[in-house]
Amino acid sequence: MSRLGSLGARLYNGEVGYDFVGKRKIWYGLSVLITITAIVGLAVRGLVMGIEFEGGAVFTTPKTDASVAQVQEHAEEASGHEVIVQELGNGGMRIQISGLDTSTATPVQDELAKDLGVPANKINADLVGPSWGEQIANKAWTGLAVFMVLVVVYLAIAFEWRMAVAALIALIHDLTITVGVYALVGFEVTPGTVIGLLTILGYSLYDTVVVFDGLKEGSKDITKQTRWTYSEIANRSLNGTLVRSINTTVVALLPVAGLLFIGGGVLGAGMLNDISLSLFVGLAAGAYSSIFIATPLVADLKERDPQMKALKKRVLAKRAAAAARGESPDDADGSDESQDRLPDAAAPAGAVVGQRPADRGHSGRGKSPGKRR
Repeated sequence: MSRLGSLGARLYNGEVGYDFVGKRKIWYGLSVLITITAIVGLAVRGLVMGIEFEGGAVFTTPKTDASVAQVQEHAEEASGHEVIVQELGNGGMRIQISGLDTSTATPVQDELAKDLGVPANKINADLVGPSWGEQIANKAWTGLAVFMVLVVVYLAIAFEWRMAVAALIALIHDLTITVGVYALVGFEVTPGTVIGLLTILGYSLYDTVVVFDGLKEGSKDITKQTRWTYSEIANRSLNGTLVRSINTTVVALLPVAGLLFIGGGVLGAGMLNDISLSLFVGLAAGAYSSIFIATPLVADLKERDPQMKALKKRVLAKRAAAAARGESPDDADGSDESQDRLPDAAAPAGAVVGQRPADRGHSGRGKSPGKRR
């Protein structure tokens, strides 16, 4: 078995683990800092909206010897508007000029052909009206709102309202970071960006639901035992799916990174940049939020429940009594293990926090299996 696979098995079996939930204040602080940075970047620099949302013209030229800076200078002189130029993989240029309409696009096209030394009929011109972009934006917002509502309703029915709230906060966290990165980097917001943003919501939600499913199974009949608090069980469930979440995220990020750094950076494909950046940032943020935000938030909300408060009080009191007798918590629990252990069905989900491998070889009240005499 590989080293990573061995670590995953040990995490799943509870032999090792990291206290993600216990250190949740650190993750909350880090997330707040990242979110504030994203909001400040969005407020200061703003989003660079593509012509699909503002209206304008896109000119695609054949291969030319002119540089990007030269083409941008010629286009700004010809149009009098702000210009964005991208070099394409075939040596041509994609010239985006906002604020142009049908009457002003043709003279600009002729002027560009003259400056670049190419026939005017070889320059492809696409005009986009601002009303079309407004319709796309409205549909995107509507789709986002419907998606959020359906997610909350589904999670509240399948799990509970606390998990629904935590998942919703995690999704908003991912969207805010992704949009903030777009503002800081200066990439255009196009329909491809909207597609990418809607796509990452599904990826982010997938990781979160996997952890929540394990937590739901692991916390069955939790109030019937006095060994572990809800936060400890939540942490074990998170550790049990940690390697799976990391593997899923890495496998998803590799092709997206290829699109972003090779397709967009080397080949100069504009639409690939728009989609791949949102996917790359969103996938990474989604993996982070499912591990460091969603589950700790559920634990925080659940620990406020009167039953969970009473359970935590009983668990701590039992441990304090064991410490006063000079016993370790495991030794103290061994005397009534059959009463304090969670149901066997919960074990695969990582419910029994800190269970020792040796415990599985015993039955009843600590009796070792062997031949009966």
